[in-house]
Amino acid sequence: MNHKLPALTELMRTNMQICREHNQAFRFRQAAKDIPVFALLPAGWHVACPAHANADDAAGSPGDSTPLHWAKTVVVACDSTLPQAIRLLDTYSYLLVADAAGEPVGYLERASVLQAVFTAYEVLEAYFDTMIQTMDASISVIDEQKRVMVWTEGAERIFSLKAKDILGRPITDFFPRDMLETLRSLQNGQALYRHQHQPREDLVVLINTKPIYLHEKIIGAVAAETDITSQVRLNQELLNANKKVNHLQQEVAKLSSAPDPFRQIKGTSLAIRQIKAMIQKLGATQATVLIIGESGVGKELFAKAVHDVREGANAPFIAINCGAISPTLFESELFGYEKGAFSGADQKGKKGMIELARGGTLFLDEVGEMPLEMQVKLLRVLQEKKYYPVGGTKQIEADFRVVAATNKNLEEMIRDGKFREDLYYRLNVVTLAIPPLRHRIEDTVELAHFFLYEFSLRYNRPIHAISQNVMQNLLQYDWPGNIRELRNAIERLVVFATDGIIKEEDLPYSLQTKAKQSPVQLPDDLFSLQEELEAHERRVIQRAIELENGNKQAAAKRLGISRATLYNKLNKQS
Repeated sequence: MNHKLPALTELMRTNMQICREHNQAFRFRQAAKDIPVFALLPAGWHVACPAHANADDAAGSPGDSTPLHWAKTVVVACDSTLPQAIRLLDTYSYLLVADAAGEPVGYLERASVLQAVFTAYEVLEAYFDTMIQTMDASISVIDEQKRVMVWTEGAERIFSLKAKDILGRPITDFFPRDMLETLRSLQNGQALYRHQHQPREDLVVLINTKPIYLHEKIIGAVAAETDITSQVRLNQELLNANKKVNHLQQEVAKLSSAPDPFRQIKGTSLAIRQIKAMIQKLGATQATVLIIGESGVGKELFAKAVHDVREGANAPFIAINCGAISPTLFESELFGYEKGAFSGADQKGKKGMIELARGGTLFLDEVGEMPLEMQVKLLRVLQEKKYYPVGGTKQIEADFRVVAATNKNLEEMIRDGKFREDLYYRLNVVTLAIPPLRHRIEDTVELAHFFLYEFSLRYNRPIHAISQNVMQNLLQYDWPGNIRELRNAIERLVVFATDGIIKEEDLPYSLQTKAKQSPVQLPDDLFSLQEELEAHERRVIQRAIELENGNKQAAAKRLGISRATLYNKLNKQS
């Protein structure tokens, strides 16, 4: 590595003579004509070099016809660094090198060290110049006086400034100070990575900047820039085009006689496909539907899909959150009231949710939160299809279909006396179990891109890229908040993507720190791969049968295989 400074021991020479007695120094007069002689004189170590061997010097030994010329020197350790030695060579022409025991083992000569340093500099400069000439990117370097020291061909192309015109001149002569990120690096030590920057009104670049330090002091700054003006312009045009397409799709949907009832439900996993198929079969029925699933799985979207499948285009879809209404107001909200029914009531009266849902769907969200006394009254309406408004004396015919949803375990609530069993069986005619996102993690990619598109339109921020690391984090997370949590996470990423890049460090803290699960611990006594696979398959099949309460046909459907295949695998295992 010729561009690196050699180690001190590599430059050390050993052709020398050592004299420890002052009165014997004259004996080395002849040797000093060819090699250095180092002598321990009363004033410390001195050296007589060949160039001065015949010069007159009072320091010579009495009686010596040709006294030696002695120059003062010092001793350095073998493990000293070359920079330490170079600082001493500024004062002394020769340095004596000693080992760990203090014994002289060689010497350094100023001229040879200077030549080695200069050679390393020449090699390094050749490397640097060739590298700069080879780079296609824009690289610029300024010194501590803001003068341009490096200006590559890439910089010439991007900024339309020739190197001969800008090198050696202050960069502030060519660009406004407030647009110079490299100047901030020089002044504040600020570093940037892939930051979108606009050094001119007609130019957008991705810039990396970093200060140049020498002995903990900033002596310059470097900037690397990539022109993305055309990409930004193209992304903006694409964003505008997407807005127009989205608007046209909405207009076409309004005119379409049969819009897609599943347009808002994203995902192609087996579970989602099966639920869509079940909903499609409800088209010719008026059966009550109970949707169960964890909070955030999108139960209302599936309820709306049920409504769209079996109701007309203008049929109302009325949603009521059973957990958000005060128990004292629940009856009036559900059934409405006649004028003057109670103190503070609207004098004109008010239609209830059941009346508003006439000819359509009443969606009872969080039905497990419904007060017990209201459960009785709702059950009566579902059975008799008639009800009385609060304060009313005239019975009203009810005409609506019910879709209920809950994230509670209603069977457990029945055992605890918190939910009526008869209402549960009235609601639980058709059950749709919406799986949590962690059980259909393959849908995360489609959902993430859907939300990415939604929020890039909302915030007018074209997204140039989403890294593989970010997507891996999304796929490896458990998503306790399900799709709602994913949507919030994507919104956060878009909010912070001011430069059009989705970054891993902008992920919510929970996604950065919580692993999906601990690594699988394999047993020490592994069998063959085929035996291990068959054992795992047996466990999966048995679990599916347990989940379906022994119903093998339902278990086969859950596993996505035919009943015949399931029986074949069971027979193979027995």
